[in-house]
Amino acid sequence: MPGEAPLALNQTPDVLVIGGGNAALCAALTAREAGASVLILEHAPREMRGGNSRHTRNLRLMHEGPTKLLGDSYSEKEYWDDLMRVTKGKTDEKLARTTIRLSSDLMPWMERHGVRFQPSLTGTLDLSRTNAFFLGGGKALLNSYYTTAEKLGVSVRYGAEVQELKRDGNEIREVLVSREGVMETFRPKTVVVASGGFQANIAWLKEIWGDAADNFIIRGTPYAKGRVLKNLLDQGIASVGDPSQFHAVAIDARAPKFDGGIVTRLDCVPFSIVVNQEAQRFYDEGQDMWPKRYAIWGRLVAQCAGQTAYSIFDAKSVNLFMPSVFPAKRADNLPGLAQQLGLDPIQLEATVAQYNSAVAAGSFNPRVLDDCHTDGLVPPKSHWARRIDTPPYYAYPLRPGITFTYLGIRIDEQARALTTDGGAMTNLFAAGEIMSGNILGEGYLAGFGMTLGSVFGRIAGKEAAHHAIK
Repeated sequence: MPGEAPLALNQTPDVLVIGGGNAALCAALTAREAGASVLILEHAPREMRGGNSRHTRNLRLMHEGPTKLLGDSYSEKEYWDDLMRVTKGKTDEKLARTTIRLSSDLMPWMERHGVRFQPSLTGTLDLSRTNAFFLGGGKALLNSYYTTAEKLGVSVRYGAEVQELKRDGNEIREVLVSREGVMETFRPKTVVVASGGFQANIAWLKEIWGDAADNFIIRGTPYAKGRVLKNLLDQGIASVGDPSQFHAVAIDARAPKFDGGIVTRLDCVPFSIVVNQEAQRFYDEGQDMWPKRYAIWGRLVAQCAGQTAYSIFDAKSVNLFMPSVFPAKRADNLPGLAQQLGLDPIQLEATVAQYNSAVAAGSFNPRVLDDCHTDGLVPPKSHWARRIDTPPYYAYPLRPGITFTYLGIRIDEQARALTTDGGAMTNLFAAGEIMSGNILGEGYLAGFGMTLGSVFGRIAGKEAAHHAIK
């Protein structure tokens, strides 16, 4: 394919990187700069390279004081406390603290490899103190990395689907790859798997969620089928993570089945009430700041009948958040809105009336945990509670948007894959979503996936190169 360096079939690269997203590129760049020859196998075609990283915007960074783009400070303790709050303590503390501590070095490293940053975005995801935003988003980041990789002499094969990694004891001896209908065999010295989860494999999701999985929408790449993950688990590589756990958000129900990306996410929940198909509320929409709670809403909606819910708000809130790529439903009265959504108009009016009567007086502030709450309402709304009484009325239909699954490969602090018999593979390393379950037992923090992939991509690349050259 154009732009690819030729590679003889009998050549054995020092480091073979499986995957083409952020974690894979961080591993490849680090390994190459350590003196190793590197080959990247990307399942997707060139125009869709990069996995879920194509749709990202930022990553979460520890910093002890103000930087050129991040205000104030974000200490290890605060970062750790935020992670504990969302995971409920389901994490490997050593790996989690490694991620947090090494995140402080990421921005200068990324800039040296071509990534540019911009001031943080405002709105519902106000992350100016904790997260650095990529200028041009995830695609620009990936383009910068690929450009740098090419200059450094990293080889890339697109459209290359790994079929099997052949394990012999504690080593991977061969990697079988299908490309343009032809099987190829590689015998690398070391392998870094950064091929993501299995979220695009609907059949696998149905084994866990049943028919509900047919209603899940996959926010990112359709190439994350989990073939590499399953192959390794079948060969005695130790697993980590709950198969039913994933990073999922509430997205517009009208989004495409795959690859809709960031523009389909809905950030209106804190300034609305969310009802199910019975037009009844089922959770606290204002529980905490949105970056710490937006990722619970995918699972909440997944547990609703038909995996569908509706965010209801009025004219007072319409400009408080980034809208969906699809227009909101709009009506001059609640019965008209209910009719558009297929909800019982009497029940929707009753739900809104009950909510309105419970709203306590307060000083509304969308940027902080304000004192606008409900009294005596179950479930409550803890913050940003305002009466829904100013026409026109609006609604967005919600579905669960799956970003990535948490079932993955258990690793140690050197990113080495561990085995079910308690050992460690000598030449197999893992980074990114395929090992995220080590740290994300459940829940999610905005920007943490990119942080995790960057930190462990660099660790995996360094360790793989060291092993190969040694």
